[in-house]
Amino acid sequence: MDEKQAKPKKNGLTKRDLSLVLANKHGLTQEKAIEVMQTVLNEIIAALKRGENVEFREFGVFSLVVRKARIGRNPRKPSETIMVPERHDVKFKPGRMMKLVLGKMGQQQK
Repeated sequence: MDEKQAKPKKNGLTKRDLSLVLANKHGLTQEKAIEVMQTVLNEIIAALKRGENVEFREFGVFSLVVRKARIGRNPRKPSETIMVPERHDVKFKPGRMMKLVLGKMGQQQK
């Protein structure tokens, strides 16, 4: 495997790995592939910021979830209560194809 191909890593797939695959498959430079990927990621973030869902058919849906403010406990002093502020999280719901492929992987590993 030459150095221009993505190498599997124990810690996961990186943007650089994906950019190498994109560059190799579509005859792009790695810099152009990273630029394209960053544009896509920026648009996903912008859509979520506007409160829109981001849907990739068969792959899945990203959506913004608002976690309400609540009263919590200080882990260092369990008797002390603290106010946990409202926050925004991103939720991902896998699509049909991802469920199908990952479900088959789980069956093979048993």
